[in-house]
Amino acid sequence: APSPTTAVPYMSVKCIDVRKNHHKTKWLMPWGPNHCEKLKDFEEAVSRQIEANDIVFAVHIPLPSKEMSPWFQFMLFIMQLDIAFKMDNDLKENAEITLDVSLAYRDDMFDDWEEIAHAIEIRKLKCTFGSPKTLESEGRHYDCDFLPFMEIGSVAHKYYLINIRLPVNERKGINVGIGEIKDIRLVGIHQNGGFTKVWFAMKTFLTPSILIIMVWYWRRITLMTRPPVLLEKVIFALGISMTFINIPVEWFSIGFDWTWMLLFGDIRQGIFYAMLLSFWIIFCGEHMMDQNERNRLSGYWKQVGPIAVGSFCLFIFDMCERGVQLKNPFYSIWTTEVGTELAMAFIIVAGICLCLYFLFLCFMVFQVFRNISGKQSSLPAMSKARRLHYEGLIFRFKFLMLITLACAAMTVIFFIVSQQVTEGHWKWGDITIQVNSAFFTGIYGMWNLYVFALMFLYAPSHKNYGEDQSNGDLGVNSGEELQLTTTITHVDSPTEVYKLARKEAQE
Repeated sequence: APSPTTAVPYMSVKCIDVRKNHHKTKWLMPWGPNHCEKLKDFEEAVSRQIEANDIVFAVHIPLPSKEMSPWFQFMLFIMQLDIAFKMDNDLKENAEITLDVSLAYRDDMFDDWEEIAHAIEIRKLKCTFGSPKTLESEGRHYDCDFLPFMEIGSVAHKYYLINIRLPVNERKGINVGIGEIKDIRLVGIHQNGGFTKVWFAMKTFLTPSILIIMVWYWRRITLMTRPPVLLEKVIFALGISMTFINIPVEWFSIGFDWTWMLLFGDIRQGIFYAMLLSFWIIFCGEHMMDQNERNRLSGYWKQVGPIAVGSFCLFIFDMCERGVQLKNPFYSIWTTEVGTELAMAFIIVAGICLCLYFLFLCFMVFQVFRNISGKQSSLPAMSKARRLHYEGLIFRFKFLMLITLACAAMTVIFFIVSQQVTEGHWKWGDITIQVNSAFFTGIYGMWNLYVFALMFLYAPSHKNYGEDQSNGDLGVNSGEELQLTTTITHVDSPTEVYKLARKEAQE
């Protein structure tokens, strides 16, 4: 797959708006047949006695002779200000810039612009100046941090237009002490259409695969005369959450302007994360040969409770960011001191908790392995057929536990990496590997295969074997055949992989 996202730089054009009343119906185009009257720089504005309130920074998306596409899925914009140093107009410490921003769209180059959103936003400027602030340094630019500007959850139209005003009001202290702004640059990030098609194709292919194995798995369980055990229920719940994340509802985003798709995607992924993390705890716990009473969900409240609380906190955080952006795409939780601190705290705490969770999971897997190794000491006393059968089961079970650990490690890394917007790739000679696209599709495929394998391994068998097998009176050929059978069970008992590590197998 191609790289998941593309970043496109845009330079704003300074337009002159000399009307007294700056009403919202007038849109200023940076180029084209109806382009605005442009300014080269602010020196020209001073010489022509044009005030700051009469200047509009216009940005057309995309660049000339191109079109946006619904396959791009979302648009994220960050802003960079070019601020020059001047002795008589210095940048104040903790300066704030007030932006009067408007966003419009159209689907034809000759249509009128339709407004999507208008807002007055405040952004904190974080800039440093590398040289001493003397007359010789005048004209040099500050090194300013990128500012979050806008995020839209769908790209339903071909053309977009952004008009930015920097209203000045000295009496109220609006846009005073922000230095001499030379230019406004935007960087637009959107999903690649090629990556979107690969992603949709994967989802479309995997949805029926998981659905079929889920129906088969649950049918096997309902054929039993006993009620399903906790592990079987949790595996089925994991299958449901995997199906929920698989269903390719994103196909509708190609034809409909559904700006809430980003938020919906986050909620789906959050439910799956919570289910997967809870499953691993219960999965390891159910294979512990301790004296605790298992097979009850209430026995895991200490481990599952914090996962549920953490997931709820991340949901609230997401609603505060993407939930508000449904109404105002220019809103960002990172714009205020409190919001930035809260957001950073959420991400750091989530990362630490995930790492601690992984260490705890490793400890549980170690305990399970130790118990299984103890079980192996009784194998030499068995007959050859029975020993081969149990050796095969133990080997497969250990392999599954190691796969679980690998899956958990990759999921933790994926969660941390997916928080970053930056793109990276490694080069070996002429071969370029897109790490992010391989990582996204690889992890997603791994989750599906893992859930598929769990259902296949833990589905109760419909076969009914005679008592001679359990007495170990079979010949060598039968024993070798048994070793290749993953989950041999009697009709009404859980799978032997499950029984092996439970108290039933302690005899």
